[in-house]
Amino acid sequence: MSAPVNQSPSILIVDDEPVVLGALKETLEREKYQVVSCSSPIKALAILEERDFAVIISDQKMPEMLGLDFLIESRRLRPHASRILITAVLSLPTIVDAINKGEIFRFVAKPWLREELLATVRNAIQRHDLVTHNEVLMAQTQQLNAQLMVANGELEKQIAALEQKRQHLDAANQELGSRYENSLELCRRILTAYDPTLGGQAKALVEFASKMAENGPFSDAEKHALKSAAWLCDLGLIGVSRELLRSFRTNPAQLTDRERGTLHNHPIYSQTLAALVDPRPEVGEVIRAHHENFDGSGFPDGIAAKLIPWPARCLAVAVGFVESSAPKQATIDAILARSGTKYDPEAVRLFLKVTQLVHLPRQVREILLDELEPGMVLATGIYSPHGLLLIGEGQALGPATIAKIRDHNQIAPISQRLLVYS
Repeated sequence: MSAPVNQSPSILIVDDEPVVLGALKETLEREKYQVVSCSSPIKALAILEERDFAVIISDQKMPEMLGLDFLIESRRLRPHASRILITAVLSLPTIVDAINKGEIFRFVAKPWLREELLATVRNAIQRHDLVTHNEVLMAQTQQLNAQLMVANGELEKQIAALEQKRQHLDAANQELGSRYENSLELCRRILTAYDPTLGGQAKALVEFASKMAENGPFSDAEKHALKSAAWLCDLGLIGVSRELLRSFRTNPAQLTDRERGTLHNHPIYSQTLAALVDPRPEVGEVIRAHHENFDGSGFPDGIAAKLIPWPARCLAVAVGFVESSAPKQATIDAILARSGTKYDPEAVRLFLKVTQLVHLPRQVREILLDELEPGMVLATGIYSPHGLLLIGEGQALGPATIAKIRDHNQIAPISQRLLVYS
C-alpha cells in the first residue's frame, strides 16, 4: 500500500484481484490522486481507523467480506467518505436500496469504462468536499451561535448595567433638582432674614414669573432663566445697608448720587452671587438686565428694546408691580402709562393677561400682539404712541389689518393693552 499524502484527494481501493487492483491504482494515479490500495477488506478497515479518505472504492465479491458489507462498515468509521461499489453481478434493487440508504454513493459495473470511472470518482470527491465543507460550516455556525449567545448575555448585562446607571442618574438628577430648589429657597430665606420685604417680594416675583413662563412665548432656556432670575435677582441687595433700603422706599428723591449708584449696581452684584447657585449664563444675563428700561434709560448698562433679553423685559414688569407701594389699581395704571418707555408693551400685555389683575367685562379678553388673528373684533381702538387712531373700536381684523398693526409696532411700539371681544 502507498504512503498517505495530503496535497491531493486520497482514495482507498479494495479488491482481492491484484490485476484489477493495479489497474485501478494506475488509472487514478495518472489523474494525480493519492491512492492507497489494499487486497483485504479486513486490513482496509484497519487502515480506515488510522486515516481518512475522500473516496473508498471496493469490489463486491471478495472472500473475506462482501464489498457492500465492507462499505457499510466503512461508513461507521468514515461517514463523510464517498463509497463506490464495483461489481459484475448484483441485483438492481439491492444497489438502489444501498444508494438510497446512503451506504454507497455510486456503483460501477465491471468491466468499467475509464471515462465513466473517472467521472464517478470526480463526483465522489466533490460530494466528499461538499459534505466536509458543510460540516466545517456547521461547526463554525455552532461556534458563532455559541459566541452570539455569550455576546447576547454580555449585551444583556451591559443593558442592565446601563439601566441601573440610568436609574442612578435619574435619582441623581432628582436629587440635584431638589437641592437646586432648596438652594433657591435658602436664598429667599436669607433675603427674608436680612429684610422681610425683600423676601416677600421674591416670593411674589416667583409666582408671577412662573405664570408668565407657562403662558408666554418662551423657549425652555428662557423659561428657566425667567423663573430662576425671579428667585435670585435681588441677592445683591444684601450688600446694601438696611438704612439705604429704607431711604429708597420712603424718600428715593433724597438719595445721594453715590447711594443711587450703589442701588443701581445691585443687579451686577446679584448676577455674581447668583452664579454660585445657577451658573448658566442666560440666568445671569436676565438678572443683570431686569432693571433696564425699554427706552434705554435703565441701569446698569443702559441697553434698550430687543437688546434686553426677553425674559428680563417680562421680569421688569413684575418687579415694577411687586416693588410698588401704591394701591393695586394705581400701580397697574402706572405700568400702563409707562408701557413703551420703561416697559416693553408686549411684556406688559403678557403680565396683565396671565396674572388677571384687571377686571374685564365677560365678553372682553386681553391678548398679546402675536395672538392677533383674522376675524377678531377690537373691544377698544388701537392708537399710536402719539395718539393717532390706527384701528377703530369694533373693527373686525383681517390679515392686511393685522400686518399693518405689526408693521407699525416695529416702527413705533404700541404701548396700550389689546382687548378683543370673545
